[in-house]
Amino acid sequence: MSTQSWLPYGPNPTGISPGHLKYTRNMASSLDLVSSSFYRAMVPRLPSLNLQTDQTRKRNSIPVKVAKTTTMAERKKEDSKKKSKWPKINPKTDLQINLLKETHLFRVPNFFTSAESKGFVQAAELMGFTRQGSLGPTRGEAFRDNDRISVDDPVLAQTIWESGLNKFFTDIKIRGKVAVGLNPNIRFYRYKTGQRFGRHIDESVELGDGRRTYYTLLIYLSGGGSGQKTKTEMSSQKDASVEPLVGGETVFYGPRRGVVAEVAPAEGMALLHLHGDNCMLHEARNVAKGVKYVFRSDVIFA
Repeated sequence: MSTQSWLPYGPNPTGISPGHLKYTRNMASSLDLVSSSFYRAMVPRLPSLNLQTDQTRKRNSIPVKVAKTTTMAERKKEDSKKKSKWPKINPKTDLQINLLKETHLFRVPNFFTSAESKGFVQAAELMGFTRQGSLGPTRGEAFRDNDRISVDDPVLAQTIWESGLNKFFTDIKIRGKVAVGLNPNIRFYRYKTGQRFGRHIDESVELGDGRRTYYTLLIYLSGGGSGQKTKTEMSSQKDASVEPLVGGETVFYGPRRGVVAEVAPAEGMALLHLHGDNCMLHEARNVAKGVKYVFRSDVIFA
């Protein structure tokens, strides 16, 4: 799930860049995970990483531009319109972080409630998805078949960041930078039966003024698991027209292409992983039944 949603890998027929598959456990100089009570408790044996200089392209960083003649009242009106199409995001309490197999890969169950997840799905469907494909591994691109929406919404990004996600990054530093928010370029993915996203690497993005993305954020809006539900929401699930999701797991691979972690979509669950030079090779497996919806952004460091 790259920032551009697919990655070119040059002439390599496998579609996998050897440079991106380089993995080492003796690289502590460039990535500084600050020693803190949180990381001493949660990540006692994490492999150290070395973020080498990369040549990722500067893209997906379109700022929201406001004409000079726009008044403050008009700006507030536009912001109100943006907010109105999204579900209300309440502050998160008692969130838990689950580290996966001593990697810089972690998930947060129930980050979105069931109502919030369904609200985003509804809003995205009203906006309309566009199918995304690729030329495939023989043309140096990861295989891709899914549907996508991309919007720029700084207000939504800030709301989600400040609802509780920011708490998990208070003690993380990368190259002396700290996490400051989410990329306002928000993407929604939809995978119907038979669709998938082949093995690929997510790129890091330069956003200007010393800002750069280092983590991918995925929030599953549908899945075999569930978020926090009210009695009304649970009773409504008896509707036979709502088909449960089967398949669509996000799978991460190690240096020898062995499976490091396999994450099954669960409604409302957030999944975060490093991207850029130290991004693990990963894929979104084929959806066997139902529809998989995903909210996607990136964590910015500055």
